Amino acid sequence: MKNTCLGTIVLSLFFACLSFGQNPKPKRVNPMTPIEGVKGLPHVLIIGDSISIGYTLPTRALLQGKVNLHRIPTNGGPTIKGLMEIDKWLGDRKWDLIHFNWGLHDLKFMGKDGTNLVPKEKGGIVQVPLADYEKNLEKLIIRMKKSARQLVWRNTTPIPPGSRARYVGDSVRYNEAAARVMKKHKIPTLDLFSPSKKNMKDWMRVADVHYYPHGSEALAKRVAQDILDRLKK
Repeated sequence: MKNTCLGTIVLSLFFACLSFGQNPKPKRVNPMTPIEGVKGLPHVLIIGDSISIGYTLPTRALLQGKVNLHRIPTNGGPTIKGLMEIDKWLGDRKWDLIHFNWGLHDLKFMGKDGTNLVPKEKGGIVQVPLADYEKNLEKLIIRMKKSARQLVWRNTTPIPPGSRARYVGDSVRYNEAAARVMKKHKIPTLDLFSPSKKNMKDWMRVADVHYYPHGSEALAKRVAQDILDRLKK
């Protein structure tokens, strides 16, 4: 009887191991890993910070078979980082569309020694002052125009109360500055601020500028539809 039970256990373990080997855990996909483009499909580039990193994969899934959706291989950070790296990010391709944003890193407060996220109450200073932000966007747009058939600005998403070293209302001020630049260059805007503000308690984390997965998916639907609509023009 003992041998029979033992044999049953061993056999069960064998089939469990065999089954495990046949169904390996799916490999996690990094949204910043470069993609292999499909010939004949338009090439679209996303430039942005961690908010865009969060919705890159769901947007790509929605556009599968329709668009080669690329993104820069890093967090886009503030406009000062953009100015340093834009040539590398754009490469030598002629993009059909560039979907871009800078803002949440420009408006955050930093330590005078460069320490990240130091509140102004503790001596922090804004990383990129509003006037410099506007000038930097101007330079970035002039550069991107040389590499893209179309540009679309995604305005900066809201700041929930209590967010560390970022302050409610600053997204509005930086968006107003960006809007002046976009109007000057006749660049359309995809509004992600308004739906995010309306659904903040559901989509966004508490006292944090980042989104829950379902919030990122909600943004992805808007980004994907906007891309498809722009490419038809």
